[in-house]
Amino acid sequence: MFFSMVNKIADKIRVGYLTAFVLILISYVLTFYTTDRLLSQAKIVNHTNEVINKLNNLLYCIKEDESSFRGYIITNNEGFLGEYHQSPANCYLILKQLSALTNDNPAQQNKLDTLKRYIDNRFAYLKSGIDLYSSNKHQLSDSLRQVLIMGRDIMDSIRFMELGMQNEENSLMIKRSARFVSFSNTIKIINILSLLLAVLLGFYTFITFNKENKAKKSADDTAEKYRNQLQERVDELYKLNIELLELRGMEKFAATGRIARTIAHEVRNPLTNINLAAEQLRSDIEPGGETGMLFDMITRNSKRINQLISDLLDSTKSTNLNFEKLSINNVLDSSLEFAQDRIELKAIKVVKSYAPDICPVQVDFEKINTAFLNIIVNAVEAMEQGNGILKITTENMDDKCIVTISDNGKGMPKSEVTKLFEPYYTTKEKGTGLGLTNTLNIVLSHNATVVAKSVEGVGTSFIITFAYAD
Repeated sequence: MFFSMVNKIADKIRVGYLTAFVLILISYVLTFYTTDRLLSQAKIVNHTNEVINKLNNLLYCIKEDESSFRGYIITNNEGFLGEYHQSPANCYLILKQLSALTNDNPAQQNKLDTLKRYIDNRFAYLKSGIDLYSSNKHQLSDSLRQVLIMGRDIMDSIRFMELGMQNEENSLMIKRSARFVSFSNTIKIINILSLLLAVLLGFYTFITFNKENKAKKSADDTAEKYRNQLQERVDELYKLNIELLELRGMEKFAATGRIARTIAHEVRNPLTNINLAAEQLRSDIEPGGETGMLFDMITRNSKRINQLISDLLDSTKSTNLNFEKLSINNVLDSSLEFAQDRIELKAIKVVKSYAPDICPVQVDFEKINTAFLNIIVNAVEAMEQGNGILKITTENMDDKCIVTISDNGKGMPKSEVTKLFEPYYTTKEKGTGLGLTNTLNIVLSHNATVVAKSVEGVGTSFIITFAYAD
């Protein structure tokens, strides 16, 4: 009878473990699926923006061709004809790119075909105008004026068609976003229910474990299972962070912050359940041995996941700033002072070219000092011992304060430059990949901009632009 009772208790524990595993698995699948949908939404937005940008570029290209035509007619300077002859090729290239981007949308394809016919007619009228102008000994004629009027009507049609295509793309984005919001709300409800069930199951498991006296083997198996699940979480978090690198620019940085907060919420909820269950298991068995080692592995990996999440959130979250009106030259001098030991260690030559009449800016001294220091340290580490030149320039331009920090290191290809500010991207052996991400976050929080430029074998420059203080 005793063994029968033990077996019943063991069966209950196995059922509890199986249910917990299923709930954790469901939570994992929902977490992955939700993140995948978020990334899909970001791709849809990027696709729409790309189509709109291409349409704007196409309109600009046509206007450039028309400007060259008018420049030739007005000034009789054949220098304008060079750009006039080049513009059609550029326009048709953009049309080809638009065709590829909208190949999954028959309505847009039909509009694009119509737009191409308008553009063909527009170029034909421009060519006709050039021919009439040349044949009339470079004099305006009634025929040429008629061509110009008809060309203007076609240009209006082109603008109308382009606006229609932009409206179509915006309408598609609104519909897709609405579907996604509805889906996301459903996922939230499912996750809340899963969490409630997990809490109830945890209470049931706690009571059952109080009756179990011989649970060492089951505890070992469960601890190993949790360790494997934690490792899967670590791997999944790393993959998700890699996917975050696909987001670019300010809009992408904001999306990165939203996704990071979602990941933190979705990962930390099941992680808390795992930690609670592991602590309960630890309290019900004798310490030491292989079981203790497995519990230590669970704790260590749990802390690692929490640290990964915390670092990612810190580098993308909004910061509270204490603004004060300062000279940017003084802030740069402070940053150089903090990096002085590194500069002297590598025998780097510092060349300062400060504008003496630099206008003051509104900044948080500590935060912007950290941003400059990150850039300076990266520049120092990129240069060779004894041959490095660190150049720092400030200037007033177009009612803006411009700071340029340049090095003569080995530089980098364009493919790497576009990833510099992305989370976890680093070329250093011991780098975290969050320094420049944090720098971008600080700069953007000051309503400023930062751009990186690099040429392989020449060096890298960071250009930070601030608005003047009121």
